[in-house]
Amino acid sequence: MYDPTQLRTFLAVAQTLSFTRAAHRLGVRQSTVSQHVRRLEEAAGRQFFTRDTHSVELTEDGEAMLGFARRILQAHEQASAFFAGTRLRGRLRFGASEDFVQTRLPEILEGFRNDHPEVDLELTVELSGTLHEQLAAGRLDLLLAKRHPEDTRGEPVWHDRLAWIGSERLRLDPERPVPLIVYPPPGITRQLALRALEQAGRPWRIACTSGSLSGLVAAARAGLGVMAHSRGMVPPGLVPVPERAGLPPLGGVDFVLTHGRRRPSAQGPAEALAAAILAGGDRLHRPR
Repeated sequence: MYDPTQLRTFLAVAQTLSFTRAAHRLGVRQSTVSQHVRRLEEAAGRQFFTRDTHSVELTEDGEAMLGFARRILQAHEQASAFFAGTRLRGRLRFGASEDFVQTRLPEILEGFRNDHPEVDLELTVELSGTLHEQLAAGRLDLLLAKRHPEDTRGEPVWHDRLAWIGSERLRLDPERPVPLIVYPPPGITRQLALRALEQAGRPWRIACTSGSLSGLVAAARAGLGVMAHSRGMVPPGLVPVPERAGLPPLGGVDFVLTHGRRRPSAQGPAEALAAAILAGGDRLHRPR
């Protein structure tokens, strides 16, 4: 009843909330994306998106279709692999940024391991900037991380806005430098936070540096300062800093999948894991 190609297109739009970015991810024209979504909506007899010239949002029926689409595509891929008689083997060096420590990425990885038990999956959790350096050096086969706004490499999984977050009890003194909680270099959110404050002429000081998200969150919960973080993945116990604090906007950030220098085959472990992440991409910014 539901065409797998149309379902993949639907997932791409649902995860990026953009017909343009979905078309870029899938390597097709925007008109093709619109056509696939329209035909899927006609097959279901429901509308999945509300859209205008500025935004795209999922309807309640669209939210419901997310779960169905993932399960249908997973079953489709499992059946295809079974009857083709292929079993993935080999070593896969996968890097994921610290942003995903408290999300549902482990569930996606667990599903991949169950589907492909003969793949030796090696996971590296690091800062986004460090992972990009390791990928360029040939030490990773695939990464899931943030990228710099000016960088065009990688396949977008979703786009999010950055926000200043901190303890609900935190009060910033406008007469004193902004206390920052940051990753060490080459952390991407660190660079974006410092750039935004410097462009706004707002003094700052480093209140805490940690290479782990748990360390940053602990410092923020203790009220040591503010941190720049994805608005869609705000850790429990922290809240966006109110606009009255006068902190400058941070802009947006893309989370992307990027392959190593040697692009794998369409049937390789890296491609299979990339497909699993893209299919479940809307779950990545939901806390466990």
